[in-house]
This record gives sequence, C-alpha cells and structure tokens, in this order.
Amino acid sequence: MLKIEKLSYQYQQTKVLQIDHWEVAPGQSWLVLGASGSGKTTLLHLIAGILKMQEGQLWWQNTDLARLSESARDRLRAKSIGLVFQKPHLLPSLSVLKNLRLAQTLARRKGKRQACLDLLEKLGLSEKMHALPHQLSQGQAQRAAIARALVHQPALLLADEPTASLDDANAEKVVHLLQDLSQAQGTSLVIATHDQRVKTHFLNVLKLD
Repeated sequence: MLKIEKLSYQYQQTKVLQIDHWEVAPGQSWLVLGASGSGKTTLLHLIAGILKMQEGQLWWQNTDLARLSESARDRLRAKSIGLVFQKPHLLPSLSVLKNLRLAQTLARRKGKRQACLDLLEKLGLSEKMHALPHQLSQGQAQRAAIARALVHQPALLLADEPTASLDDANAEKVVHLLQDLSQAQGTSLVIATHDQRVKTHFLNVLKLD
C-alpha cells in the first residue's frame, strides 16, 4: 500500500505540493488531476524515489521513503515501481526485446525471455521485438515503453501525462491498456495528467490545485 501523510514539497522557497492524506490500496487505480505547475510530476517523482522527501511521510509497502538513502530508493524503484512517461525514453541502441530484458535485470528478477515475449504479444509488438526504437511508430514506441514498465511485474505503475500528445481515440486506447494490464498483474496504477478526457475512466481521483 502507498500512504502519504502531511507531505509538503517546495522549490526555491515556493511550495509546489501539499497533500495532507492519501492512500492507494494494492491493485487500486488512481488519477492525479491538475493543471501545469500543480505538482503532479513532483508527486510521482517523490513516490518513485527520484526526489527526496522534504516534509511529511511517504510509506510504500511498510517502508518510509524519507528514511532511505538515494541508492536504496534507486533499488526500490527498480524492483517495485514501473514508470511510463509522455515520451517513451527507450534506450536507442537496444532492440525492443533487449529494452525489456534490461528492465528485468535492473529489477534483479530472474525474468524469463518468455515473459517478455508474452507481454509483447499482448501489446501487438511481437513483429517489432528486434526493432530499434527509431524504427517504431509513435504508438508502437509508447506500447513498448508500457511493456518495459510492466515486464518486471512491479507492485506500482506510475504514468506521467501518457495521453498528452494523443488524439481522443488513441488517448482512450492508452488509458484502457494501462488499466487492463495493471489489473491483470494486480498492479496499483497512478496516472498523473492535466487531460480532462481521462477523468471519466477513473473512480478514484486526487485533484491538485
């Protein structure tokens, strides 16, 4: 479970994020909705351990992230958290399959090649497994990034503005894809966005001002 108590974060003495209380139960899906500058990305980076806590408590699976060193947060993120960004950020020199295999290695899981192949098949990428990122369409690259984020079966999937550059039809497809795959793996899902189109797909919404 993810639990936040009295979280506060500021840049250059300007408070950009404040959350008194928030919980995400195992397997739950949440939408974090807010305008640009409301602290959405900051929140995801704190949860992922990319940023260090300043004030408050952030518990992830009985671990207080505020007490962890940077290296410990890195290990926790690699093992337990999947990240999906607006841009795919696939390693350009590696094929789609090797990007997934690397994610398994970094998570220190004895991942099997077959798990990668099964996930790529679900996402319609079997024929692109040996392709380099620059050989993929925008939609294919995004699906490959989603596969990489889920291949090590993380307990939590964080997605930052995954629909921002997509038209209505593709935005809906990506949201359904994230929800369906997360549900199938029992993974908690948190999507942060300013995209009001996504709101109708979620029962749980955290609004940031």
